[in-house]
Amino acid sequence: MELKIDRDIFLKCLTHIQGVVEKKNTLPILANVLIEAFEDKIQVSATDLDIVITEKINAEIIKEGSTTTTAQVLYDLVRKLPSGSNIHLNLQNDKRLKLTSGKSDFNLTCLPASEFPILEDSIESDYLEIKAKHLLKLLNKTKFSISNDETRHYLNGIYLHKTEDENPKLVAVATDGHRLSKTQIGLEDDKSFHPVILPKKTIFEIINIISEESDTLIKILSVRSKIKFVINDVILISKVIDGKFPDYERVIPTDSRKEVRANVAEFISAVDRIKSLSVDRKGVIKINIENNKMRFFVNDSSSGEGIEEINANYEGENLEIGFNAGYLMDIASNIQDDNIILKPKDATSPIIIKDQKDLDSTYVVMPMRVV
Repeated sequence: MELKIDRDIFLKCLTHIQGVVEKKNTLPILANVLIEAFEDKIQVSATDLDIVITEKINAEIIKEGSTTTTAQVLYDLVRKLPSGSNIHLNLQNDKRLKLTSGKSDFNLTCLPASEFPILEDSIESDYLEIKAKHLLKLLNKTKFSISNDETRHYLNGIYLHKTEDENPKLVAVATDGHRLSKTQIGLEDDKSFHPVILPKKTIFEIINIISEESDTLIKILSVRSKIKFVINDVILISKVIDGKFPDYERVIPTDSRKEVRANVAEFISAVDRIKSLSVDRKGVIKINIENNKMRFFVNDSSSGEGIEEINANYEGENLEIGFNAGYLMDIASNIQDDNIILKPKDATSPIIIKDQKDLDSTYVVMPMRVV
């Protein structure tokens, strides 16, 4: 195998690929990327046995062939080479890959391509097509509510499913039992989509790939145990979490409530400052809501006490509720409108948070007991 490739094109591909490679693994081959050269392209692949990612990029192929080399070493080398430079790869034998660029000359350790796990891509059917920016919205507006509790593995991802009504929507939901994030996008076609729970690693890998591809059409195909994404020349296939996601609709309050409306930038600043005084791991703060005012309190025996106050549009009886400040910050940071809308009921009931510019998103936070 021998080829020449543009450093910037190669680096972009390796940036997509290397995130899948596990730093620690029991099989040495899983630390490697597979490089296959044919016609006028190379195909670069990586896997951790749960996720498989492949990408085809243009290259000048002098001699066809394939090999594997350490993903992290190759990525670091290419990243540190000057932008705009050319890279020459030449496979010396089964154990050595020569990489030259300008006055740089390296010999990289290889393992035979035959040892790389077989990349099985037998998932074919009608793809659901959505824009990258819409998929990004589904993932970014729910990912912070994913649970880290390994004992409830079915909450360790984002539940993705399609509604079966007249105007089908793709819905994303995540919850850790203390908060819930739900958002959805409308679908132009009504292709089949098997409900799946996307694992956290897959979510962040997809975000990494599509963050700069806002108008790109992404093809998605889900079956019972796997999901496949086709993003331009990138194909990612991932196992999904085996388990039943809870009936989240029961958690979202449907009763009539008064609204509290406040400037989101002021809300974030006030919460951020006040939580500095809370040495509690959960950053618990107390919120007092009264006519046209919202006050934030912390009283901590070891760090002190503090009060923040912001203006708020609200008319009704006084309410005092305790919350995890971090949860509120996560949600407020995703509000697109200038104002955040809170819909509380009482000190023990979950609160609903809405965004006037994104009515397809709903957030629910459970209150916390504050002494």
